[in-house]
Amino acid sequence: MNLITQAGSEVQEEGSEEGGGHGSARSESPFSATQDPNSEDLSLDQRAELLNKYQRVRTETDALSDPLSAEDMQLQSMPDASPVKWHLAHTSWFFETFILRHHLDDYRLFDPEFHHLFNSYYNSLGQPFSRPQRGLLSRPDTEQVFAYRRHVDRAIERLLAEEDCSAEVAALMTLGLNHEQQHQELLLTDILHAFSINPLLPAYLEEPADDALSGQSQPPSWLSVPEDTYTIGCDGDAFHFDNESPSHSQYLQPFRIASRLVTNREYLEFMEDGGYCEPRLWLSDGWAWVQKSQRQAPLYWQEREGGWFQFTLAGLQPVNMDAPVSHVSFYEADAFASWAGHRLPTEFEWEVAAWLYRRPDTLSAANLLEKRQYQPVPESAAAPQFVGNLWEWTGSAYLPYPGFRASADAVGEYNGKFMCNQMVLRGGSCITPADHIRISYRNFFYPHQAWQFTGIRLAGDQV
Repeated sequence: MNLITQAGSEVQEEGSEEGGGHGSARSESPFSATQDPNSEDLSLDQRAELLNKYQRVRTETDALSDPLSAEDMQLQSMPDASPVKWHLAHTSWFFETFILRHHLDDYRLFDPEFHHLFNSYYNSLGQPFSRPQRGLLSRPDTEQVFAYRRHVDRAIERLLAEEDCSAEVAALMTLGLNHEQQHQELLLTDILHAFSINPLLPAYLEEPADDALSGQSQPPSWLSVPEDTYTIGCDGDAFHFDNESPSHSQYLQPFRIASRLVTNREYLEFMEDGGYCEPRLWLSDGWAWVQKSQRQAPLYWQEREGGWFQFTLAGLQPVNMDAPVSHVSFYEADAFASWAGHRLPTEFEWEVAAWLYRRPDTLSAANLLEKRQYQPVPESAAAPQFVGNLWEWTGSAYLPYPGFRASADAVGEYNGKFMCNQMVLRGGSCITPADHIRISYRNFFYPHQAWQFTGIRLAGDQV
């Protein structure tokens, strides 16, 4: 068949367009934005719009840290996580390092030592401070970190007030804002993990009042996708990270995909059927992980008084059996799919299905950060939703698209060097900002990791 269906671009809603992701239409940069870096300087309206978004994103980050004490912000519960204080500083470091130091002539560093302390993994800029030891950085204290944020904010405001502010600055700003939105999600998942270790089981927030948490799930249906050649990925002017591009053709066999995510009730059936004790269900590495970790339930589940509870950002709560199962690793997702007689979708199948079955109200209906639920909610099988609630594991390894080429500069370290031994997740979660997600967005984590808001959608070959 010669029909090529565009499966990658933005999730569209009447009068709105989603941004965010990972991908680049330009070989010299790991991202794309609506501004061409080689074009003329920004207009007054463009600079005002960019400043407005900058202030909105930075204010959101500050607000997410508001419920936390200085002691909370210091916690680092494992090497994969970082202290909230570090996230607050690192996101400011990004704007300072890639924008202010090069584009604001009279910019003065807040503290030269911060260049080392808050560098995450940009080795071409110098040796980063050891990631597993970030929690040992009691200094600078939280007050100094917030002063650093304000210092950077004032400098960005000055930069955007300049009449000769270039489109290159706008492109870097757009990348920096999407980078900070990624850290908003990490800030919440990292503090959730830290609080889960505390025997007092502290809550980050009061229990959400929205009645969406009390909904009932419906039996899933199967959505069919025909055999065809589809266009995968994202090119064009709208912002996307470099790992989403270049767009390319992908032939797919006919397949079907579940209309909703796997629920806690369904996952409990897998557990009660001995799923964690049956090696035939597990990949070899997955079975070794189960044996070593002694995992017998999803991360944050606890069995108490004959029932199952789950630690959430609202504290310890009874497991909502109608909500999608969350905080599962790729190994667990793959084992469940094997037990159920199905499989995980490839990332290409997921992208095509999400595009073909997209809803007209995708963003307004999705459980994203702006809904303030902070946990997954029951889904309706009658109205499939591929955006929000949970990042969905796919069966695809995180690899470059044909023709991918990382930028040669420091910003080129953003994505490409991680394309080894990780798996792709799609769709966003209940703590992903709405203007940060799109259908072509490729998230990625190691197969054993489960502290993110991750879930399971089943797929299978068309029969």
